[in-house]
Amino acid sequence: MKYGIAQLSIIPIRLDKSDSSEMISQVLFGEHFKLLEVQKKWTKIRLHHDQYEGWIDNKQYLEISEETYTNISNSTKHLSGNLIDYISDTRHNLSTIPLGASLPFYNNGLIRLGTTEYKFDGDVLSENQSSKENLITTAFMFLNSPYLWGGRTPFGIDCSGFTQMVYRLNGYHIKRDAYQQATQGEVLSFIEESEPGDLAFFDNEEGKIIHVGIIMKDNYIIHAHGKVRIDRLDHSGIFNSDTRRHTHKLRVIKKIV
Repeated sequence: MKYGIAQLSIIPIRLDKSDSSEMISQVLFGEHFKLLEVQKKWTKIRLHHDQYEGWIDNKQYLEISEETYTNISNSTKHLSGNLIDYISDTRHNLSTIPLGASLPFYNNGLIRLGTTEYKFDGDVLSENQSSKENLITTAFMFLNSPYLWGGRTPFGIDCSGFTQMVYRLNGYHIKRDAYQQATQGEVLSFIEESEPGDLAFFDNEEGKIIHVGIIMKDNYIIHAHGKVRIDRLDHSGIFNSDTRRHTHKLRVIKKIV
């Protein structure tokens, strides 16, 4: 088995080994993964933090040893805490990294990828779990971010990428896709039982979970639909405040924390 780590700010994960293939997720700077299948131009990977699989361009990652992979996996996790941050290497080359990027082997403003050391002066979040109330505060950092299928950053994000990143920035790990997240946590019978930070899931006519959002107080929900926005939530689903109609049919509410 071989291993890799992202040395670029954002790397697209494709459904198939082609630049024109659907982007199903993204690898953020500093995230590490297993190399499941290495071909001439593309590599199939499995991310460590959520076990998500897909194809990335061979030119967009750094291969690391099994020892380094294990050490990163077992070390305290640190994430960048600003909407956008900067890192510089020993040659003073400047690169941007997004909110939620991983900071491997972080120590007093220094991080390390392979043999390269970087300086980082931004806000740092640890893997320690925050209070549930802080989930909504974090969610507001993504407000008005444009919707992007497969996205995981404030520059473009999808519904389940949004919920996953909000939870991850507060020290909680949930799966990548909405239907996967719906298998986690405790089912609540009524909206009235929910608390800010709980997740609401929505299905289509075939009964497939296709959308997820974060419940706020007073029957509001923050979710990614066109952009990260706030709408009303009732027993039927999401009521869009702009179009004045329901856009998503409520299926289940889950308490993760």
